[in-house]
Amino acid sequence: MHRRAAALAVPLTAIALVVSSCSSIPEEWRTPAFLRMNDDALDSRLPEVTGEVGEEPEITFPDIEPPDEEISGVVSKGSGEDVLVGADDLVIANVVQYQWTAPGEGEPVEGQSSYENGAPDLIRMDQMPEYITDTLVSQPLGSRAVYVFPPLTQEEMDQAEAMGQPAPEGASVLVIDMVDRFSQGAVVPGEQSTDGGGELPTVTQDGHSQPVIEVPDEEAPEELEVVPLIEGSGAEVEEGQQVIVQYTGVRWEADDKGNHEVFDSSWNQGGVPFDTTIGAGSVIEGWDEGIVGQQVGSRLLLVVPGDMAYGESEEEAMGAPAGTLVFVVDVLGAYDNPPPPEPEEGAEGAEDAGGDEEASEGDEEAGESEEDSE
Repeated sequence: MHRRAAALAVPLTAIALVVSSCSSIPEEWRTPAFLRMNDDALDSRLPEVTGEVGEEPEITFPDIEPPDEEISGVVSKGSGEDVLVGADDLVIANVVQYQWTAPGEGEPVEGQSSYENGAPDLIRMDQMPEYITDTLVSQPLGSRAVYVFPPLTQEEMDQAEAMGQPAPEGASVLVIDMVDRFSQGAVVPGEQSTDGGGELPTVTQDGHSQPVIEVPDEEAPEELEVVPLIEGSGAEVEEGQQVIVQYTGVRWEADDKGNHEVFDSSWNQGGVPFDTTIGAGSVIEGWDEGIVGQQVGSRLLLVVPGDMAYGESEEEAMGAPAGTLVFVVDVLGAYDNPPPPEPEEGAEGAEDAGGDEEASEGDEEAGESEEDSE
C-alpha cells in the first residue's frame, strides 16, 4: 500500500499529524548539527523543474511512464547554509501541484498553486510524514524540492470516490519552495524600547524565554490598550491574514495567593510559534483589534478588557479566564490566506456563497471557543 498525501488533492498542510511538543531550545542552538554532504545524484525519473525559486516553476515531464514508487529530491539548493531547516520548524513554503498523466505529459492542478493564489503553505515539520521531511530537513532556505507520488491503485481510487474526493489520473507531483522558517523559541529581533509600566503592566524578557509580566496594583483600564514594546519594521498586519506569533497571557486580577499566573502561553507548548487567522473572529476581539495594523517584527503588550475577551464574569467566560487579560505577543510573520473556493455552478447555495447571516455568526462563535486561550 503506497503512502499517500490524501491523494494530494488538498494543500500540503492537510497531511498534518497530531503532535505535542515538549521542549524549548533557543534559536541559536537549533541549527542542525551537520549538513548533507555529497548527496546522491537526483533520480533521473524526476521531472525537470526550472525557474527561479520565488516564481512559478516550469516543469518538464520525462518521456516515460510515471514511476510506481515515491521519489523525491532537491533540485535547487538555496544559498546561505547558515539558515537550515530543522526537524521541528514551522516552514513557510510555496507549493505547486501537478498531475503527470502520461509519458512526457502533465498539467498543473487547478487551484493548487500558492504562487497563483498568493497564499503560502505553513508546514509544521514535526507534523509531516517522514517521506516529506526527509528531503527538506537540513536544507538551506531558498531550496526547491520535487516529490512524485505514484498513480492511485484501483482500490485507492474507489476509496476516494466513496469519500466524494476526486481521483486524479496519473502520478501526483509536488514542487515545494522553502522561503522562510520559524523555530522553537523564535522571538522578534531588537531590544525593547519600553517595558510598559506606570498604570500598565511591566514586561521583562531575557532572550529566547517566556516574558515575565508584572501587573500593577491598579484598577484595570476599561479600554483596549496596545503598547509596542519593540516596534517592528515589517509590513502591516492585514485583516484576514495568517499571523505567526509567540504569546503569553495572564489575568489582571490576582488569584487567592496574590499571583498572576500564566493561563496560556506558546512558551508552555515548547516555545512552538502559534498561527491563526487574524481579524476574522477566529480569536478574541482584543487580538483582532490589537494586532491588525501592527507591523511584523513588533512585540506588543495587549491589555484586553473582559468584554473584548471571554467576558467579565466566570459565568460569561464559561471556563475561560474571566475579566481583563494581559498578553505579550511577538508578531513573527503575517501571510495571506488563500481565497475561499468559488461555489460550483448550479450547486445548492451558489446564489448565496456567504451563507446566511445566522450560520456565519454561529461559525464565528465556534471558532473563538475552539482556539487556544488567547
